[in-house]
Amino acid sequence: MSRKQPKPQNPLWQTTKTERKSYYTYFFGQNMIYNMIAGYLSVFLLLIGINPVKSAAVMLAVKVWDAVNDAIFGVIFDKIKFKSNQKYIPWLKIACAVTPVATVAIFIIPTAASETVKLIWFALAYIIWDTAYTICDVPAFGIITAMTSNIEERNTVLSLKGITGGVGSALTTVLVSVLISEYVGLGYGSVSVIVAIVAMATMFPVCKYCQERNKSTDDEQFTVKKMLRYVVSNKYLLIYYIGYIFYSGAQTYNALHMITAYYIYENSLASLITGTVAAVPQLFMALLVPKIIRKIDKTKLFAISAVATVLLSFLIIPTRNSFILFVITFMLRSIPLGIVGVLSFTFTPDCAEYGQYTTGTEAKGITFAIQTFAVKLAAAISGSLGLALLGIFGFKTEFEINGIKQEVSNFADLEAINAISQQTSEALDGLWFTYNIVPIIGLVIALIIWSFYKLNDKDVQIMADCNIGRISKDEAEKLLSRKY
Repeated sequence: MSRKQPKPQNPLWQTTKTERKSYYTYFFGQNMIYNMIAGYLSVFLLLIGINPVKSAAVMLAVKVWDAVNDAIFGVIFDKIKFKSNQKYIPWLKIACAVTPVATVAIFIIPTAASETVKLIWFALAYIIWDTAYTICDVPAFGIITAMTSNIEERNTVLSLKGITGGVGSALTTVLVSVLISEYVGLGYGSVSVIVAIVAMATMFPVCKYCQERNKSTDDEQFTVKKMLRYVVSNKYLLIYYIGYIFYSGAQTYNALHMITAYYIYENSLASLITGTVAAVPQLFMALLVPKIIRKIDKTKLFAISAVATVLLSFLIIPTRNSFILFVITFMLRSIPLGIVGVLSFTFTPDCAEYGQYTTGTEAKGITFAIQTFAVKLAAAISGSLGLALLGIFGFKTEFEINGIKQEVSNFADLEAINAISQQTSEALDGLWFTYNIVPIIGLVIALIIWSFYKLNDKDVQIMADCNIGRISKDEAEKLLSRKY
């Protein structure tokens, strides 16, 4: 019996199988780190007794530095020339070492310290992490333009990295949720060390195996003024990420899964059930999307999926008193939401090609810095918005028994003091509103903004061919479907 032969690689693709695998595993580790912050930081701050409004204020204040450091790094990234003649790999080596360590620094805030000390520690550690994540994210997405100039290959690689990234996020969800739950009661500091070690191990292979084969011939020296002018001129980059900030910034449920599961359904691990039923269709979509976008332009698919997400989100609202219905509707919404998630970051390389084609300036560093800034800003907004709203609704983060303040660091501590009974009905109603209604509002606003995004895959491929000198500007202008 003959062995089944492996499917041959597309002859137009430029990357190797090993190279792509290392790229995928990088996002496995990176998503573990991102999910640790996006999914558990707000819960951690609530558990250690920091006033939610104050935590929200610190998160947003750090974004002032974030706006500066992302812009600075984008300029530095495009100006610095390494002796190795590599543009992305040296930065990735730094990121693989620094980002996991910075993550741990956030989650070792002493729970017995005063609120002021906790806030100062959090602010400093969050600034360090924020800077490290910029170095972690910008070159990771930018290197795809150096790995291959084939748009179909880029779309496929960026879609499939969503599978490993999703697995990394799912692993973090299961691992962290179980270990900090009322059934295990491990501290956040210990859990963050575990996440950091696994992330570091899976991120480093990209530094060894990825190749920068499509190098730019543009040696123009950039100034901050010139880079800002470039960003303003790249209208599709701005349109997409302004919409993204409204969409992702309103995803308050990301930071409140465990809190909602514990206070609404009286079991923090109920969040694992919803996480699992959400992950399965999302991973399936990550496999299916590359095939779909060969027949349907990804911009159209993205828009259809976003609209479907809004409609299905309304079904979740009346399920508060039935966990079974909640799980079913949550799973249904995860199908189009999975497509939105897979496609979310496939637009940045397109905007980079558009920017270079229309301005003559290759500024991939600043382009992907905008992406990183938007991702981090959205995560901070969703976390701080959720915390601020809970504070407004009177959600309790400090508990007393017989007049004695109780120190809380995990859900086991909440269970021991019967924290659910100490929350008011208004606070629990506010939690449900923040978890469900706010994300719908954000996505509707994003859809309105995204309606002005007009790039399509065929035109971007023509622009990419022109940018690397495969065709002339005059030839490209004749082939494009519209005037840009």
